[in-house]
Amino acid sequence: MTIGDLSFGSKPLFLAPMEDVTDISFRILCKEQGAAMVYTEFVPSEGLIRDADKAIAKMHTLPEEAPVGIQIYGHILENMVEAARMADHAAELAGGHGADIIDINFGCPVSKIAARGAGSGMMREPDKMVAITKAVVEAVHKPVTVKTRLGWDEDSKIIVELAERLQDVGIQALTIHGRTRCQLYRGSADWTLIGEVKNNPRMHIPIIGNGDITNGPQAKEAFDRYGVDAIMIGRASFGHPWVFNEIRHYLDTGEELPPLAVPQRVALAKRHFNLSLRYKGAPRGIYEMRRHLSCYFKGLPEFKPTRMKLVTSNDPQEILDTLDFIATKWADVPLESSNVYDI
Repeated sequence: MTIGDLSFGSKPLFLAPMEDVTDISFRILCKEQGAAMVYTEFVPSEGLIRDADKAIAKMHTLPEEAPVGIQIYGHILENMVEAARMADHAAELAGGHGADIIDINFGCPVSKIAARGAGSGMMREPDKMVAITKAVVEAVHKPVTVKTRLGWDEDSKIIVELAERLQDVGIQALTIHGRTRCQLYRGSADWTLIGEVKNNPRMHIPIIGNGDITNGPQAKEAFDRYGVDAIMIGRASFGHPWVFNEIRHYLDTGEELPPLAVPQRVALAKRHFNLSLRYKGAPRGIYEMRRHLSCYFKGLPEFKPTRMKLVTSNDPQEILDTLDFIATKWADVPLESSNVYDI
């Protein structure tokens, strides 16, 4: 599979962009665990053109996570074009590696974004969505991709026709989450329409499927049954970044890896924590790790007091010592292979 000049091999696995989750530390960890492509958190176009430090900082990427996509969102054409140009030059503006791909977020269902017409709110204005996409494609040099959903609701699943239109204005790959905006993350993802887009003889760009893939057998079925070029994994990676390694192993060998033992999870949690401190420092790197740390160990018995220490301590050494304690106390406690977190 290729996007522009980027080659990903056969049946690659991508890390989905997730707000407050896919920062540099998490992206690097998922890359180390087998993610072929990672994406930044959502970057607001309005924040970029206002020169907001937080928005610009989200575009900072590193060579070790490449290839990496910078994802932008918004609902005003002129702002999206300017934001795309800034993302195109992210290395100069934000430092680091910059963007290999510019991805447009037409899929986020969160009310504060969709209600004002951005994210999946754009599904109610497909003409405007296509116009914004065309303008962005024409404004930048990097490959432009789109992430979207099936439609706004059950009565307006427009993705098959919309995919053709987005392809016709120049996007180089399309990611489809198999739910409508009104579903949010409820119910099951419907991959049948994703497959219909992929098998449409008019489509020639890569189609990336997204939604409810948490293990190797599910990924294999999605590739085999629907023919997608890649799979994007979102919520299943939260507290479980090794999901990429598990799925890759199954796709390559047909065998499922045993669930990761607690000491191995501790090692990854410590790696994640140290990366967060390296790139964000204290106390920010500590605060932003709290939602991650306890999720590494979901399901451990009698874990609440230890969890409270993980999510309340401001002392890096105390947190590392607590993680070492977890590795010893629960060393032989089996945990399920994966959990999906509602984030």
